Amino acid sequence: MAQILAPSVQWQTRLTKNAMETSSMTSKMWNSVSFKQSKKGAFKSSTKFRICASSSGTINRVEDLLNLDVTPYTDKIIAEYIWIGGSGTDVRSKSRTLSKPVEHPSELPKWNYDGSSTGQAPGEDSEVILYPQAIFKDPFRGGNNILVICDTYTPQGVPIPTNKRAKAAEIFSDPKVVAQVPWFGIEQEYTLLQQDVKWPLGWPVGGYPGPQGPYYCGAGADKSFGRDISDAHYKACLYAGINISGTNGEVMPGQWEFQVGPSVGIEAGGHIWCARYLLERITEQAGVVLTLDPKPIEGDWNGAGCHTNYSTLSMREEGGFEVIKKAILNLSLRHADHISAYGEGNERRLTGKHETASINTFSWGVANRGCSIRVGRDTEKAGKGYLEDRRPASNMDPYTVTGLLAETTLLWEPTLEAEALAAQKLALNV
Repeated sequence: MAQILAPSVQWQTRLTKNAMETSSMTSKMWNSVSFKQSKKGAFKSSTKFRICASSSGTINRVEDLLNLDVTPYTDKIIAEYIWIGGSGTDVRSKSRTLSKPVEHPSELPKWNYDGSSTGQAPGEDSEVILYPQAIFKDPFRGGNNILVICDTYTPQGVPIPTNKRAKAAEIFSDPKVVAQVPWFGIEQEYTLLQQDVKWPLGWPVGGYPGPQGPYYCGAGADKSFGRDISDAHYKACLYAGINISGTNGEVMPGQWEFQVGPSVGIEAGGHIWCARYLLERITEQAGVVLTLDPKPIEGDWNGAGCHTNYSTLSMREEGGFEVIKKAILNLSLRHADHISAYGEGNERRLTGKHETASINTFSWGVANRGCSIRVGRDTEKAGKGYLEDRRPASNMDPYTVTGLLAETTLLWEPTLEAEALAAQKLALNV
């Protein structure tokens, strides 16, 4: 696999012949990073912290401690509590010790953090409460250690404004929605940037690579940039228990995609957020910057989306294509509501070019990636299946998008007049 340069520090201590005198420290600023798996399954970086002695050779003490298996000595575990910060796209986390392993979020204590430091509470009343909602295995620490996806509340138990999960949970608990067993498959695109210059990985600094074409699902040192990160993330997701279903290189060089699903209901949002957290941690170790900006490079380059595939029980059964058409009709009538909630900066991406529809116009089609909603050839042929909403930006909140899709297609009813008018427009559009 391609090697990725990342900073490291080597601490060297030498013993003189006559006394235990320490020489000055030296540092080597760059070293190659690869991702390895320990016997217990936890990922580790090969970044070196060394203490060199004349008689004992190199001892990598910090790495030994990072991969230390404490299971034989204690029942205690480390839980990493993860939440979404004030920007709505940043992930935050902190660790706590639990007395024993747990299997369900209900076994976990609530916790709190300083919301004034994340843009989520005023300084004079800064306490925000974390409610554990989902558990994943921790691929970094291994063992019985866990990652905990949380949502956020005031001390009075009211969801704070950036808690998008609470609204989605209401929608997905509605009996009408539960009966339809909504499935989601989410395609998360992202871009890797060089750390110091914030320019895509593999691009010449201050310059541009060759035009798009050879990079999508490509192989080779001149076409694929960041494969080690994508592969490490894939394995970390599988280890954690995330329902990841695939990965691929994207159209713009330095851009990648992973897919999560099919996931049912509220589960889809939790799995995407945990997968994003893992990606942030892996790029952190590699010395590469992750961005979910929907149009990281202006000009004749593809943006980054988060296409959301969606189906209900009725769509998956015989006659489902007609149910899909009715869902598309409802989506057309709430186009503005969806666009306003589908990610910041999406207007820079949804231009009608680079496999997108115009942000101002709703459209749908079979096998057409330039539409708002795409229906696959297989779905058309079988007369049942799913639809793909191609409008969400890469930085969208998955709780918001999945909740809106379920609400618009299963709970919201348009007026007969609006429905008839929309049906006429869509008929002309096809």
